[in-house]
Amino acid sequence: MATASNGRTLTPAPAAAQKKAATVVKRPVTRAKKAETAVKAAKVEAAKPAANAPKAEKVQKPAKAKVVRDSFTMPEWDYAKLAELKRRCLNGGAHVKKSELLRAGLKMLESLPERQLLAVVAQVETVKTGRPARRKARGAASGQ
Repeated sequence: MATASNGRTLTPAPAAAQKKAATVVKRPVTRAKKAETAVKAAKVEAAKPAANAPKAEKVQKPAKAKVVRDSFTMPEWDYAKLAELKRRCLNGGAHVKKSELLRAGLKMLESLPERQLLAVVAQVETVKTGRPARRKARGAASGQ
């Protein structure tokens, strides 16, 4: 027999009490629950193909394009231009993301002849790539 923390021996509960504790209390099924179950059953039946009907051929879905996350550096005024373009699109009834605007710009550049493409690229200012350097705290430099 096992002992409790107070030193008394533990005795198993009578079998009748164990059986009573193991019984599950059933709740009455409401009309809404019955109707919900009937709707689910009807959907399952509708989804099943007819026994005599030939099986439909599988429709092949086009493969999803793999998305690549990347980061880049742009001057603040270019971010302001993106915000302005987003606002103009929103006023026109189209909600666009920055990445969608950039991709639209790529499509426009792609359609240009080589001479015009090079002229547009020459107008873009070159910026230093990478993240800005972190400023050191005064106390951290001297070890305080």
